[in-house]
Amino acid sequence: MVMRGAVESGFPLLGVAVLAFLCCMRGGQTQDDSGSGGIPGTMPPHLIFILADDQGYGDVGYHGSDIHTPVLDQLAGEGVKLENYYVQPICSPSRSQLMTGRYQIHTGLQHSIIRARQPLCLPPDAPTLAERLQEAGYSTHMVGKWHLGFCRPGCLPTGRGFQSFLGSLTGSGDHFSYQSCDQAEACGFDLHDGDRPAWEMSGNYSTTLYIERVKKILRAHDPRKPLFLYLALQAVHTPLQAPNHFLQRYSALDNRPRRHYAAMVSCVDEGVGALVQELRTRGLYQNSVLVYSSDNGGQPLSGGCNWPLRGGKGTYWEGGVRAVGFVHSPLLKRKGKVSKALIHVSDWYPTLLSLAGAPEKDRGQLDGHNVWGAISQGLPCPRTEILFNIDPVSRRPGEADSRTLALNGFGIWDTALRAAIRAGDWKLLTGNVGDGDWVPPQTLPGGPHQWQGMEKRRDQRGKSVWLFNITADPYERSDLADARPEVVKILLARLAEYNQTAVPPRNPPDDHMADPQLHGGVWTPWLGEEGSEGSEGSGEGGKGKGKSSKMRHCKVCKLKALFKKVGSRMQRSSLFF
Repeated sequence: MVMRGAVESGFPLLGVAVLAFLCCMRGGQTQDDSGSGGIPGTMPPHLIFILADDQGYGDVGYHGSDIHTPVLDQLAGEGVKLENYYVQPICSPSRSQLMTGRYQIHTGLQHSIIRARQPLCLPPDAPTLAERLQEAGYSTHMVGKWHLGFCRPGCLPTGRGFQSFLGSLTGSGDHFSYQSCDQAEACGFDLHDGDRPAWEMSGNYSTTLYIERVKKILRAHDPRKPLFLYLALQAVHTPLQAPNHFLQRYSALDNRPRRHYAAMVSCVDEGVGALVQELRTRGLYQNSVLVYSSDNGGQPLSGGCNWPLRGGKGTYWEGGVRAVGFVHSPLLKRKGKVSKALIHVSDWYPTLLSLAGAPEKDRGQLDGHNVWGAISQGLPCPRTEILFNIDPVSRRPGEADSRTLALNGFGIWDTALRAAIRAGDWKLLTGNVGDGDWVPPQTLPGGPHQWQGMEKRRDQRGKSVWLFNITADPYERSDLADARPEVVKILLARLAEYNQTAVPPRNPPDDHMADPQLHGGVWTPWLGEEGSEGSEGSGEGGKGKGKSSKMRHCKVCKLKALFKKVGSRMQRSSLFF
């Protein structure tokens, strides 16, 4: 399925014509053939999903990296490498689409990440992958980074389908102390075991701690019941920290960020090996499907490498959205293969549910496709296009002029809006899509001439629309927007069609009642449940709406929040005098 019900009336007029035109140009197929609705057997497979944080496309051994990843290389080599696989350019969007199978424009999460103090989380009317799998009889466990909002108890992983959770709620934090800061004025402890702060675990390195919890889960699991294990590693996100024995492996690297980053990747590699060995030891391996993915591209300023792709984390260039990904499973019909099927992170939702034998309850609401047939058997992939995003909040006041709609957008689309789409071989970008530099490995940060010799973008100044044939030009070096205006028009029209189905973006301001200093120094839910006594509205905006009665009457807490807010602003102002 390409379009949701709200646009079905327009889809036959333009959507089918678009796909037929673009697929004809590439000789592809558009049929929706997933190959298999599940795996035959006495029990559905155990599903293991490993999500690395900020691992660059060039930061795995089988992509020619200087980082040693023997475990990942072997698992990928024995499975199916996904070499036309896409995610989102930043954390929360990738995670939300994995958990819901829906594009950002259909969950209201079009703009940026979910910040720690935002009264915002996954919409409750979008069932999560964990909720659906639990309904299908799975044991569901999460270990690692959530980053999908936690303003209310119901937003926590344990409120969205996971029976157990050990990990962090915010977007980043110290890998040893688990202190996490939202800007300078709001810092707190962020390691939770279920719904309680796990103070006693502080001091353990995050990757090591999470792998040990995974092993504990596997040892305790009843092999007669299917398991869904979601391991969302905090590595290799900043701060760049790793145990000394991993750092020593890269002592010859003069580039300090790269050395620490490489050590973190190696720790991840070793941890994945320990996980797979535990699967074997517990007799779970033969009936398991393991998916490995990064959540977005690497950040070159922080040691990551996406070379030879263009751009990096936070951008819609290939280096920001094309990810390391593979599937490893004894249940694959073809092994040791490289798949060029077009796959998106939203596809894991219907794919894994199909493997689990879960009934199709919400297919009409999904943007993801069941791609198991394409991965396991090499069948034609049902996905022919990806909407990366349409962010209406991205355009700053006064940024647009008449040219972005009338001229650059052919009267179809305001190209000042940040948006990106891929259809067939073609990829279109509009608006401010992020830094489009190419960063070769040898120019990563590390010296006084750290950026000398870096390839600079030459096609971004004064532009608001780009077109690339990604199959022929995966490194986005040849902009064809001027040469192929007919393709530009078609893809602009597709953006306009998708935009008709978008829900309003939910981007509430920060709530200072979320400050950890008001909650014992811990990042924790600060609002009551929706519909409960003393709670009203969605908690996403408004003046004090959604507070529990306890928080609503805590005048001391409110005064503390006010004084802290004023004090932090005065402190920042003093820096300029």
